[in-house]
Amino acid sequence: MQSKMQTFSGLAFGNVFKKKASKVTGGPPAGNAPPPPTLINKIKYQPGGPVIKKDKRQSSSRFNISKNRELQKLPLLSETQQGNEREELFIQKLRQCCVLFDFESDPLSDLKWKEVKRTALHEMVEYVTKNKNVITEAIYPEAVNMFAVNLFRTLPPSSNPNGAEFDPEEDEPTLEAAWPHLQLVYEFFLRLLESQDFQPSIARRYIDQKFVLQLLELFDSEDPRERDFLKTTLHRIYGKFLGLRAYIRKQINNVFYRFIYETEHHNGIAELLEILGSIINGFALPLKEEHKVFLLKVLLPLHKAKSLSVYHPQLAYCVVQFLEKDPSLTEPVIRNLLKFWPKTHSPKEVMFLNELEEILDVIEPAEFQKVMDPLFRQLAKCVSSPHFQVAERALYYWNNEYIMSLISDNYSVILPIMYPAFYKNSRSHWNKTIHGLIYNALKLFMEMNQKVFDECTTHYCQERHRERKLIKDRDEAWMRVEALAMKHPNYNNVTNKGTTNNTSYILPQHIDNSPPDEDGDTDQTPLTLEKIEAKANEVSLQAKKMTNVNKVKPLLRRKSDLPQDSYTMRALSDHKRADEYLVTPPDPNNC
Repeated sequence: MQSKMQTFSGLAFGNVFKKKASKVTGGPPAGNAPPPPTLINKIKYQPGGPVIKKDKRQSSSRFNISKNRELQKLPLLSETQQGNEREELFIQKLRQCCVLFDFESDPLSDLKWKEVKRTALHEMVEYVTKNKNVITEAIYPEAVNMFAVNLFRTLPPSSNPNGAEFDPEEDEPTLEAAWPHLQLVYEFFLRLLESQDFQPSIARRYIDQKFVLQLLELFDSEDPRERDFLKTTLHRIYGKFLGLRAYIRKQINNVFYRFIYETEHHNGIAELLEILGSIINGFALPLKEEHKVFLLKVLLPLHKAKSLSVYHPQLAYCVVQFLEKDPSLTEPVIRNLLKFWPKTHSPKEVMFLNELEEILDVIEPAEFQKVMDPLFRQLAKCVSSPHFQVAERALYYWNNEYIMSLISDNYSVILPIMYPAFYKNSRSHWNKTIHGLIYNALKLFMEMNQKVFDECTTHYCQERHRERKLIKDRDEAWMRVEALAMKHPNYNNVTNKGTTNNTSYILPQHIDNSPPDEDGDTDQTPLTLEKIEAKANEVSLQAKKMTNVNKVKPLLRRKSDLPQDSYTMRALSDHKRADEYLVTPPDPNNC
């Protein structure tokens, strides 16, 4: 669990510090950065473990296997000189590649014909990539049909049951057995869309709303390689076909609605969010009302799902892009995040803190003042969390220069909220690292305004004294009630046998005086700058000693003993992305 949380933190830390660097050094604006790509291989694999033969399961989609699978090897396209003959041969190869083979139940069958199809697909990929004026009007229906026949199929049932939380470090994805052919079909179609000869005005007769809907259904495939190609394919279609843009966004919304409110299970949420991240970058200003509704009613409720860790970097990117476009959305976004804040799920809490810092990096000072009260009340709860990584992540906010400038401008409001949590946990938190971070934060607060800091210290001590007096008065009242009860003539009849009649209510020791710490300080001892600096230096030295010890003897996390499938790991690591990053589609004003 600890390693998992560090992974989650690291995913978003990168974005936080990139934004911070651009803000301080004057680099390119964060809005120009592409959305973070979805990881293909999320499993932490350590080879050399025992290999256990697993039970066979349905690992491929339901293809309608062709009856006549004997393919004839056709001449090479490069050897055909005449234009008409070449076009006819191209069409023959496209139709030949519509034959489907069995890769699941009998993978060794039809090996000769499978190789003929694979060779033809590979040849067509090279042909479309390297030649011009080869995509004629007759090619469009044949190419789209070949794509549809090979790829539009019934997906297998999920290997991860509903309700079970997906662990990207442990759970293996189910790979498509027919991938040797499917990959080449995807590559061919992408080269077709990217070709200079491609004419959307002709292709729109065949690439229509029905085609897009079937394409979106494939995003639930468990094979991350296929989802990666689907992501790039749909992104290209969105860029080429302006008439389909609104429909694509609407259908993606519907996928999210089903995921949030019905199934809570879908494999392609991260990829769809990555596409949307590049689309949001191109939204024209001012934002349309439908885009604002999408943010508040679709993107923000995605934070509620159990599987948030799978797609959180892409989701946080989309939210921040919206706020950079329209700062007035900051208040409803932060209030919704606070409403969805996890109560018992510490890894999710760390992710929320990561995202919140990214939002604060782009927040306007006027918007910050609207939300600072509920925001810092939640941060005070996080600082008091017994889970040290939650407290640590919240305290890292005080290392952010822009956030500190916002705090200094609103010092008199924020310090009274944070001071009780800081003071209490500087003495009582079990983790020494948290002590050091708290002392550093207190030092920054004290240096900002000594007078307000002293007022908070005095007020805190008075509140603690008042609480102690209330507790003491309450206990003394109970002691008087007990004394009156003992004087009642029937008292001995209702008490248990063997108990003495002169038992008295004992006042708990911690009510009068809290136990002093190792320096003799109690929770009413006022803080001084010298004391805070001394404590911070002491904790820093202890942390350095622990670091040196860990270098000599590194800490290891013992993961599950269940071995990973080496074939799956190799297949995922060998996959080459069609696009490393998705860029903003052209003609953004038509979004």
